Amino acid sequence: MSRIADLLDAGRTMSFEFFPPKTPEAERALEEAMAGLAPLEPSFVSVTYGALGSTVDRTRDVVIRLNQEHPFPAMSHLTCSGHRRDQLVALLEDYKRAGVENVLALAGDPPADGSAVESDYTYAIELVELIHEVNGFSVGVAAHPEVHPRSTERALDRQHLADKLAVADFAVTQFFFDAADYLAMVDELAAIGCTKPIIPGVMPIASVPGVRRMAAMNHAAIPDWLQERMDSVEGDAEAVRKLGVEVATELCQTLLDAGVPGLHLYALNRANSIQEIYANLGLT
Repeated sequence: MSRIADLLDAGRTMSFEFFPPKTPEAERALEEAMAGLAPLEPSFVSVTYGALGSTVDRTRDVVIRLNQEHPFPAMSHLTCSGHRRDQLVALLEDYKRAGVENVLALAGDPPADGSAVESDYTYAIELVELIHEVNGFSVGVAAHPEVHPRSTERALDRQHLADKLAVADFAVTQFFFDAADYLAMVDELAAIGCTKPIIPGVMPIASVPGVRRMAAMNHAAIPDWLQERMDSVEGDAEAVRKLGVEVATELCQTLLDAGVPGLHLYALNRANSIQEIYANLGLT
């Protein structure tokens, strides 16, 4: 099976997320990460998409290559911000011809400086509908356990997510550190009739400044106890990595015990932390 919707119907999925490299050195790092992680036999992998389509060619090329070189499918992230309809259709047709069957539909972040962008679409649900017009794809959307950064009201946020999932096959979450936030989101969606699978995204900490910056951008809360532990290891790269493995392992185990439909691990184009998390969970 190569459609993620079918994989989820068959049972729990395990997946990894990568980003498209910008330099020859980064390309080698991605190749090394894939060589280290492919033996773990993930259900699928995904490749991120830069703001306003800044990595469109690199994302497309990596997705197509991974999809052709490995027995597991590669899913492309795709944003509508900064794109016209004809550009999106052309990219989706490229994917169809290359045998790519999975797309994660995202609205995309607006420019940080507040400047206007030329787009035919504003919301991810519009992109989902366009992808269905092109046809042939299993479509995922993003979910934010602690509500979307631009949401103003929790109940409305959950309804918007339920509306997206009504036309999509599944969701993958932004990273978070408290399983209770994910489980509360699932319960809140179920209460309004939405039971589509939502795969929790877990990001092992690799850099203290980096995770704090990304958490601030996405309004992801870092618990006080974790802030304190990050303070205690900041400046020691290996100690930070080991802390990231420990925290991610505990979160993954809690989620697995709760019966989640899958786990989506942010690999950050490195293999060692993911390999250790797998070993800790007894998944190797």
